[in-house]
Amino acid sequence: MSVTDLPALNATLNAISFVLLTTGWFMIKRGRRQAHKRCMISALVVSALFLTSYVIYHLQAGSVPFQKTGWIRVLYFTVLIPHVILAAAIVPMILITVSRALSSRFDQHKRIARWTLPLWLYVSVTGVMVYLMLYRM
Repeated sequence: MSVTDLPALNATLNAISFVLLTTGWFMIKRGRRQAHKRCMISALVVSALFLTSYVIYHLQAGSVPFQKTGWIRVLYFTVLIPHVILAAAIVPMILITVSRALSSRFDQHKRIARWTLPLWLYVSVTGVMVYLMLYRM
């Protein structure tokens, strides 16, 4: 695997995270706490792998400018800007949410998870969208 393979790996990890988060949400809605816990911890691990790979890629490759013009450029930045802002904001939210669950403070966990989950899902799916627009268009 070379550094040029990392953007595709990153998009794949984002997609896997999205699937794990969605599955975990369905599991808790069905009362399957252990399955929920496994999915969410797996999503956390996959997201940590993504972040590691992302940092390695950008340390080696630097910033990759978006080359397209016109309406697609507007769309790209409309997706990218909130993605970047929320990607930074979501990290502490995830850590707080996981910490509360692991310390069995489930009422507090549930209160923040209602915000963390949709934002984490958004960051995951828009990460895939940014990849597709930047590397596959």
